[in-house]
Amino acid sequence: MTMDDRPCAPPGTGAADDDLVVRGARPEDAPAVAAVVEAAYAHYVERMGRRPAPMNEDYDEVVREHDVRVLVDGEKVVGVLVLIPQGDGLLLDNVAVHPDYQGRGCGRRLLALAEEEARRGGATFIWLYTNEKMTEDIRLYTWLGYVETERATVHGYRRVMMRKELQDELDERPGVS
Repeated sequence: MTMDDRPCAPPGTGAADDDLVVRGARPEDAPAVAAVVEAAYAHYVERMGRRPAPMNEDYDEVVREHDVRVLVDGEKVVGVLVLIPQGDGLLLDNVAVHPDYQGRGCGRRLLALAEEEARRGGATFIWLYTNEKMTEDIRLYTWLGYVETERATVHGYRRVMMRKELQDELDERPGVS
Protein backbone atom coordinates (compact mmCIF):
# COMPACT_ATOMS: atom_id res chain seq x y z
CA MET A 1 0.00 0.00 0.00
CA THR A 2 1.42 3.37 -1.00
CA MET A 3 0.89 6.56 0.93
CA ASP A 4 -1.73 7.63 -1.65
CA ASP A 5 -3.70 4.39 -1.14
CA ARG A 6 -4.30 4.97 2.57
CA PRO A 7 -7.83 5.97 3.54
CA CYS A 8 -8.56 9.60 4.34
CA ALA A 9 -8.03 9.46 8.08
CA PRO A 10 -6.84 11.59 10.97
CA PRO A 11 -3.05 11.74 11.29
CA GLY A 12 -1.44 9.19 13.54
CA THR A 13 -4.44 6.86 13.60
CA GLY A 14 -5.51 3.71 11.89
CA ALA A 15 -8.95 5.29 11.66
CA ALA A 16 -11.16 4.78 8.67
CA ASP A 17 -12.40 7.27 6.14
CA ASP A 18 -15.70 7.50 8.03
CA ASP A 19 -14.01 9.33 10.91
CA LEU A 20 -13.85 12.45 8.76
CA VAL A 21 -17.10 14.03 7.63
CA VAL A 22 -17.84 16.33 4.70
CA ARG A 23 -20.53 18.93 5.33
CA GLY A 24 -21.61 22.27 3.96
CA ALA A 25 -19.58 25.19 5.23
CA ARG A 26 -21.26 27.56 7.65
CA PRO A 27 -20.44 31.27 7.96
CA GLU A 28 -18.55 30.63 11.20
CA ASP A 29 -16.27 28.20 9.30
CA ALA A 30 -14.78 30.97 7.15
CA PRO A 31 -11.71 31.63 9.38
CA ALA A 32 -10.95 27.89 9.56
CA VAL A 33 -11.40 27.58 5.79
CA ALA A 34 -8.92 30.44 5.29
CA ALA A 35 -6.47 28.77 7.69
CA VAL A 36 -6.63 25.46 5.80
CA VAL A 37 -6.03 27.27 2.50
CA GLU A 38 -3.08 29.19 3.99
CA ALA A 39 -1.49 25.99 5.30
CA ALA A 40 -2.20 23.96 2.16
CA TYR A 41 -0.76 26.50 -0.28
CA ALA A 42 2.11 27.88 1.86
CA HIS A 43 4.76 25.66 0.25
CA TYR A 44 4.00 27.18 -3.16
CA VAL A 45 4.87 30.77 -2.17
CA GLU A 46 8.62 30.34 -2.64
CA ARG A 47 8.22 28.32 -5.85
CA MET A 48 5.87 30.90 -7.39
CA GLY A 49 7.53 33.98 -5.95
CA ARG A 50 4.17 35.19 -4.66
CA ARG A 51 1.11 34.02 -2.75
CA PRO A 52 -1.09 31.67 -4.78
CA ALA A 53 -4.42 33.28 -5.66
CA PRO A 54 -6.52 31.14 -3.27
CA MET A 55 -4.55 32.54 -0.34
CA ASN A 56 -5.83 36.03 -1.22
CA GLU A 57 -9.55 35.19 -1.23
CA ASP A 58 -12.04 36.63 1.25
CA TYR A 59 -13.43 33.38 2.68
CA ASP A 60 -16.29 35.12 4.48
CA GLU A 61 -17.49 36.10 1.00
CA VAL A 62 -16.60 32.76 -0.61
CA VAL A 63 -18.61 30.81 2.01
CA ARG A 64 -21.52 33.22 1.64
CA GLU A 65 -21.57 33.25 -2.19
CA HIS A 66 -20.59 29.73 -3.29
CA ASP A 67 -21.11 26.05 -2.59
CA VAL A 68 -18.34 25.38 -0.07
CA ARG A 69 -17.88 21.99 1.56
CA VAL A 70 -15.57 21.32 4.47
CA LEU A 71 -13.93 18.09 5.54
CA VAL A 72 -13.97 17.99 9.33
CA ASP A 73 -12.22 15.91 11.96
CA GLY A 74 -14.60 16.37 14.87
CA GLU A 75 -15.09 20.13 14.80
CA LYS A 76 -11.72 20.88 13.14
CA VAL A 77 -11.87 21.90 9.47
CA VAL A 78 -9.12 19.99 7.65
CA GLY A 79 -10.21 20.22 4.01
CA VAL A 80 -12.05 22.61 1.72
CA LEU A 81 -13.92 22.26 -1.57
CA VAL A 82 -15.35 25.26 -3.45
CA LEU A 83 -17.77 24.56 -6.32
CA ILE A 84 -19.29 27.08 -8.72
CA PRO A 85 -21.89 26.02 -11.32
CA GLN A 86 -21.24 27.64 -14.71
CA GLY A 87 -23.52 26.86 -17.64
CA ASP A 88 -23.31 23.16 -18.52
CA GLY A 89 -20.24 22.69 -16.32
CA LEU A 90 -19.06 22.95 -12.76
CA LEU A 91 -15.98 24.95 -11.80
CA LEU A 92 -13.93 23.23 -9.13
CA ASP A 93 -12.71 26.58 -7.83
CA ASN A 94 -10.59 25.29 -4.96
CA VAL A 95 -9.67 22.07 -3.24
CA ALA A 96 -7.31 22.24 -0.28
CA VAL A 97 -6.32 19.84 2.47
CA HIS A 98 -4.38 20.78 5.58
CA PRO A 99 -0.79 19.43 5.36
CA ASP A 100 -1.35 17.22 8.43
CA TYR A 101 -4.02 15.35 6.44
CA GLN A 102 -2.34 15.27 3.03
CA GLY A 103 -1.21 11.96 1.55
CA ARG A 104 -4.19 10.10 3.01
CA GLY A 105 -6.63 10.35 0.10
CA CYS A 106 -8.55 13.31 1.52
CA GLY A 107 -7.99 15.45 -1.58
CA ARG A 108 -9.09 12.62 -3.87
CA ARG A 109 -12.18 12.17 -1.68
CA LEU A 110 -13.05 15.85 -2.15
CA LEU A 111 -12.38 15.65 -5.90
CA ALA A 112 -14.67 12.62 -6.18
CA LEU A 113 -17.35 14.56 -4.31
CA ALA A 114 -16.96 17.44 -6.76
CA GLU A 115 -17.57 15.08 -9.68
CA GLU A 116 -20.55 13.53 -7.90
CA GLU A 117 -22.04 16.99 -7.30
CA ALA A 118 -21.41 17.97 -10.92
CA ARG A 119 -23.34 14.92 -12.13
CA ARG A 120 -26.10 15.47 -9.59
CA GLY A 121 -26.45 19.04 -10.85
CA GLY A 122 -26.66 17.91 -14.48
CA ALA A 123 -23.22 19.19 -15.51
CA THR A 124 -21.65 17.48 -18.50
CA PHE A 125 -18.13 18.48 -17.48
CA ILE A 126 -16.11 19.70 -14.55
CA TRP A 127 -13.24 22.12 -14.95
CA LEU A 128 -10.56 23.75 -12.89
CA TYR A 129 -7.48 25.86 -13.19
CA THR A 130 -4.20 25.64 -11.37
CA ASN A 131 -0.90 27.43 -11.53
CA GLU A 132 1.63 26.07 -14.02
CA LYS A 133 4.18 25.83 -11.19
CA MET A 134 1.92 23.45 -9.26
CA THR A 135 3.22 20.56 -11.33
CA GLU A 136 2.27 17.83 -8.86
CA ASP A 137 -1.34 19.03 -8.98
CA ILE A 138 -1.30 18.99 -12.78
CA ARG A 139 -0.02 15.40 -12.69
CA LEU A 140 -2.74 14.37 -10.23
CA TYR A 141 -5.52 15.98 -12.26
CA THR A 142 -4.20 14.36 -15.44
CA TRP A 143 -4.09 10.98 -13.69
CA LEU A 144 -7.73 11.53 -12.62
CA GLY A 145 -8.81 12.12 -16.22
CA TYR A 146 -8.63 15.89 -16.57
CA VAL A 147 -7.28 17.21 -19.87
CA GLU A 148 -5.38 20.46 -20.27
CA THR A 149 -7.42 22.82 -22.44
CA GLU A 150 -5.57 26.12 -22.25
CA ARG A 151 -2.76 28.08 -20.63
CA ALA A 152 -3.22 31.76 -19.98
CA THR A 153 -2.06 34.57 -17.73
CA VAL A 154 -4.91 35.78 -15.53
CA HIS A 155 -4.33 38.56 -12.99
CA GLY A 156 -0.61 37.93 -13.34
CA TYR A 157 -0.88 34.18 -12.62
CA ARG A 158 0.16 31.59 -15.23
CA ARG A 159 -2.85 29.30 -15.19
CA VAL A 160 -3.41 25.86 -16.63
CA MET A 161 -7.08 25.20 -17.39
CA MET A 162 -8.17 21.57 -17.22
CA ARG A 163 -11.45 19.86 -17.98
CA LYS A 164 -12.99 16.45 -17.45
CA GLU A 165 -15.97 15.32 -19.50
CA LEU A 166 -18.58 13.55 -17.39
CA GLN A 167 -21.08 12.47 -20.04
CA ASP A 168 -18.91 9.62 -21.38
CA GLU A 169 -18.58 8.16 -17.90
CA LEU A 170 -22.36 8.26 -17.46
CA ASP A 171 -22.90 6.51 -20.79
CA GLU A 172 -20.54 3.68 -19.84
CA ARG A 173 -22.52 2.64 -16.76
CA PRO A 174 -24.73 -0.44 -17.09
CA GLY A 175 -28.34 0.44 -17.89
CA VAL A 176 -27.53 3.96 -19.12
CA SER A 177 -28.03 4.71 -22.80
